[in-house]
Amino acid sequence: MTNETTVKTAPLSGKPTEVGNYFVANYPPFSSWNEGAIDAVSERLATSGTNPPELGLYFHIPFCRKRCHFCYFRVYTDKNAKEIGSYLDAAVRELEIYAEKRYLNGRRLGFVYFGGGTPSYLSVRQLETLAKRLQALFPWDRADEITFECEPGTLSGAKLKTIREIGTSRLSLGVENFDDKVLEINGRAHRSGEVYRTYEEARALDFPQINIDLIAGMMGESESNWRRCVNETISLAPDSVTIYQMEIPYNTTVYRNMREAGRVVAPVADWPQKRAWVRFAFEKLEENGYTVTSGYTAVRNPDVTRFVYRDRLWTGADLLALGVASFGHLGGLHYQNQTHFDEYIQSVESGNLPYSRACGTSEEERMIRELILQMKIGSVSISYFRDKFGVEIVKRFEGPFSDLVSRGFVNIDQDRVCLEREGLLQVDSLLSSFFLPQHQSVRYT
Repeated sequence: MTNETTVKTAPLSGKPTEVGNYFVANYPPFSSWNEGAIDAVSERLATSGTNPPELGLYFHIPFCRKRCHFCYFRVYTDKNAKEIGSYLDAAVRELEIYAEKRYLNGRRLGFVYFGGGTPSYLSVRQLETLAKRLQALFPWDRADEITFECEPGTLSGAKLKTIREIGTSRLSLGVENFDDKVLEINGRAHRSGEVYRTYEEARALDFPQINIDLIAGMMGESESNWRRCVNETISLAPDSVTIYQMEIPYNTTVYRNMREAGRVVAPVADWPQKRAWVRFAFEKLEENGYTVTSGYTAVRNPDVTRFVYRDRLWTGADLLALGVASFGHLGGLHYQNQTHFDEYIQSVESGNLPYSRACGTSEEERMIRELILQMKIGSVSISYFRDKFGVEIVKRFEGPFSDLVSRGFVNIDQDRVCLEREGLLQVDSLLSSFFLPQHQSVRYT
């Protein structure tokens, strides 16, 4: 994944959607990760962890029917069955190597996430075999959450049944939009009819949580289309809804077309319009009994519906990441796997963990990471940071917080920093002011 985003992001107010992205996924910035830090990850794995945090597993399944025009992840649309089999074998071998490491000895998984790409691209047999082999090494029968991302057009009744049987508790449907023309313009493989069929079949299988993904401001989207998407989503009554705002990262088909033709294929809404559309969606969802739980999510019943993967990672959990280009986090050390298919497989087949770069972190950097990620939820506990890191965050970040309060984005009471709705709608653009000086004006990735 290589885009040219810089950390020093201007406020989004009034900005058109230009090339680049602003979504903050981690800290320190990816551009500060390097090969020199890889040895530190290996050394950590060789030690016994003292009171280690909870452990999660992420598995990147990079296969898709088509590459969406806005996608910047490592995905492949040209792999045959033999190549896919080799990849799955390599991922299992990667986990076997991890299972031998002292740092992971005896630890169980608290959460699992199958992401992509398109995990549901795999066949029923591949899914059954893969789950059995992975669980033989790290069981997830007592995990609090198993998330499985799906593209609606890849699902059948039999495949949904298998996904449920391997333990999936949250089925995440990449709907993005309900208009077939908008889906086509943006390079999506599925069409709206497959969404309704899939959703009905999934409901019949009693998944504990079905999530619908939407993207506000896709190419060719209009006000009336967006309102229809929101209303269609509400009519389906999913357990949760995730809404992202359309970006145009550098390593996407959209960007390549812009560079070659000097324009996008179809209009992309500017940031004020996208924020307005997400605001409309959140308000409509709230009118229908949902609760907004982050800058991107709303849930129908917050007492039972959670995003464990997100919440545990954003409070410092370890993440064991498998697969090409995947990102992990172990004992305060970040790492990314090899970013190309053949190199990844060759590395694992040689008996090595397939790291391409890594990053060690200081106590201060870990504190900042948790702060900026938890701000995306919309509410931060001041006492949490006092108890865990010994830091009074309001005093430590007096300048950034004062600025956000003066702009009406944040309010602070006795123990909480809370983002107002306008701040939450553009939270990623506000986070770089909390970065350390050496990370303020560097490329993010």
